[in-house]
Amino acid sequence: MSRENITFGGDPITIAGEEIKVGDTAPDFVALNNDLTPFDSKELNGTVRIYSVVPSIDTGVCALQTENFNEMATKLGDNVHVITISNDLPFAQERFGAAEGIDRAKLVSDHRDLDFGKKYGFLIDGLRLLTRGIVIVGADDKVKYVEYVQEVTNHPDYDKALEEVKKLI
Repeated sequence: MSRENITFGGDPITIAGEEIKVGDTAPDFVALNNDLTPFDSKELNGTVRIYSVVPSIDTGVCALQTENFNEMATKLGDNVHVITISNDLPFAQERFGAAEGIDRAKLVSDHRDLDFGKKYGFLIDGLRLLTRGIVIVGADDKVKYVEYVQEVTNHPDYDKALEEVKKLI
């Protein structure tokens, strides 16, 4: 799904960075783990991964999206890595993960360098937040599925994402 005409609360927003598309080689990026150590996406090259992108884990839809993908990760097994990415501080992500029992999806923060947001085209211009979406990458490190949610306050298509990732395992 294209990132054209994305809205936030009904108002148009501009998304910075290059739009990622199916067939692209997944760009490597560095974010922060909850203990402030670098999360280097290169360490997952050669594996199936789901990047669940949320504006802030402190909102209802983002919390549900994170919880849904954590549950999905449990069902998909150890060969699929689920990474939830937001620009929340790592401390907030760690608190949320502990409080909500997020034990299968990994929470990483793009707040410091905005590396993921710029390389995958999810950075909301002027807000320093990521727009909502999903990116699925195959073991060949090619992008297999992308969803830029057209209204940031809406949920992504969980069923479609699950259908797409099941094709890869």
